[in-house]
Amino acid sequence: MVRFREGARLDTSGVQDRRGGGGRAAAVGGGGIGVLGLIAFVLVQVLGGGGGSGSGSGADVASILSQLQGGGSGTADNTELAQECRTGADANDSADCAAVAIVDSIQDYWTTALPQTSGTAYADTQTVFFSGSVQTACGGATSGSGPFYCPGDQLVYVDLTFFDQLQTQFGARGGTFVDAYVLAHEYGHHVQNLLGTNQRVTPGETGPTSGTVRLELQADCYAGVWANHATTVSDDGQEPLITEITQDDVDRALDAASRIGDDFIQTNLGSGTVDQDAFTHGSSAQRERWFSTGYQSGDPGACDTFGTDDLG
Repeated sequence: MVRFREGARLDTSGVQDRRGGGGRAAAVGGGGIGVLGLIAFVLVQVLGGGGGSGSGSGADVASILSQLQGGGSGTADNTELAQECRTGADANDSADCAAVAIVDSIQDYWTTALPQTSGTAYADTQTVFFSGSVQTACGGATSGSGPFYCPGDQLVYVDLTFFDQLQTQFGARGGTFVDAYVLAHEYGHHVQNLLGTNQRVTPGETGPTSGTVRLELQADCYAGVWANHATTVSDDGQEPLITEITQDDVDRALDAASRIGDDFIQTNLGSGTVDQDAFTHGSSAQRERWFSTGYQSGDPGACDTFGTDDLG
């Protein structure tokens, strides 16, 4: 399983904790997010918003449900997080701290890689931990939206109980590297925003070869690229935060990718039939393929989903 370097120092400034006190259980894993979150997730998918591991377009649907779900999140308070999440050893023991370490690792990679591969400087952003519901520059959202990136404020949003929901509601095997895959996918959307890739997508466009699907598959690929480099020493000699990613970790990420494909969600959590014209994120097979492409190549240039007729 994923392990973090025991003595590594964690930087909690990459996170805003808006949960209003308390976090997930100290041990990795925990309870599910509940039936209402699942219903919201399915509504977002059926109506084309995209749901989990998306770009935030499901926020409007989620805001409709915010009155029902409660638990709104507002002012950030990192005091508790900063006290509890100091080192890699803490990340090995705590799900919250693991998420902090993952965010640190992802941004460490793109800070160096993005200018090297594209000539575009990477701008650090933050991940907002929220509970129940949250207000963003893209509108209101609830836990049922799944993790998302909002281009309007350039922030990643996640209710950490989503990772538990992946196991309890979607049947995923779960694990710390699954959490990392989801977060790295959202940071892939931040990279796309910085590169201007979002401008190649027509808002509301759906379908198996749509720009929306290409954007999501590219974010999956970028997640794989980060994972390829996550355990390597950087060019400036900086030791990685993550010391080990096993094949079992990768298999778990691929399993999760297959369970948030449009066809899986439509069949198992929606109408019961597959409607490719409504695809917003790509099929299970496509999501697995593009994560694998990034992971095996370690090259952001291999993630050109907009330049191929073969999305898988």
